[in-house]
Amino acid sequence: MYLFEFQISVAVLLDLLFGDPRYLPHPVKMIGYLCIHSEKVFRKITATDAMAGVLSFTTVLCITIAGTALLLVCLNLYSPLMAQIAAILFLYTSIAAKDLVVHSRRVYSAFQNSDNLDTARNAVAQIVGRDTRELDKKGIIRACIETVAENMVDGVTAPLFFAVFFSLFTIFSATNPLFPAAIAAMGYKAVNTMDSMFGYKNEEYLHFGRAAAKFDDFVNFIPARISALMIVPAAFVLGGNWRNSFMIVKRDRLAHASPNAAHSEAAFAGALDVELGGVAVYSGNEIQKPTLGDNIRPVKESDILLANRLMLLGSLFFLILLLTARFIILQIVK
Repeated sequence: MYLFEFQISVAVLLDLLFGDPRYLPHPVKMIGYLCIHSEKVFRKITATDAMAGVLSFTTVLCITIAGTALLLVCLNLYSPLMAQIAAILFLYTSIAAKDLVVHSRRVYSAFQNSDNLDTARNAVAQIVGRDTRELDKKGIIRACIETVAENMVDGVTAPLFFAVFFSLFTIFSATNPLFPAAIAAMGYKAVNTMDSMFGYKNEEYLHFGRAAAKFDDFVNFIPARISALMIVPAAFVLGGNWRNSFMIVKRDRLAHASPNAAHSEAAFAGALDVELGGVAVYSGNEIQKPTLGDNIRPVKESDILLANRLMLLGSLFFLILLLTARFIILQIVK
């Protein structure tokens, strides 16, 4: 009865234990390969950047979904067990909680092991898109916390959301719910990867990347909001300021230019009693980002560790909420 819950839990556990399987072909790398080549092709054969972007986006998304589905169907014909293992592995590779913790802890370790900020700047540069060469200690810590907060959605909760949501599409069929879950998670990763590669607001990608950026905003709309709310009980359990977390989410959730990014960042800022956002430099250009939270106290190194714990526990609450909702829906339908 609880086979699907067990299978998705196995996928999450695999990520927490092993992180990204760097010794195996990673689906996201293959999606990135598709992005690069589709961009080259459609920029050559279309008249406008916008049309090239739409065609690239559609092509990569369709190939990802169709390729995942075809592989699972073929494996299922040969061995249903192999197909289920493959689906669990797809789900596993769609989650990036372990890598987010590992990379952010490298920033923390850099502060512990060296008085030279260059080590910490190099570590945080691996997980942020902004220029880090001139960041001071507080700037490095804030950048790290913001990345953990934002990537909680992109790397953990959103793929889980679509996996569980699409598993419900098998209510009236004999299809294993694990298969649409894996296909949906891979579809989400395709959208998110294209936003990362195409969604820049510069001259080269302003029009080309618009389709990817807008669709990424759409698919993250619900996961971002639920994720922010899950940080509140996580802060309560971990001794953070859960009341302030909820208050800051209500106040600052729409402050960011992105319709989704500020939700989780605001929740983290409130839980930690710190101020996030502010001035950031991208490609040599200084950008004044909105501030989130209140400067109740300065950020400190240990906030990175607490941010990781908030992300992990908040993600756990998110998954429990999803699986509980799925159980209730199945009971109602039955």
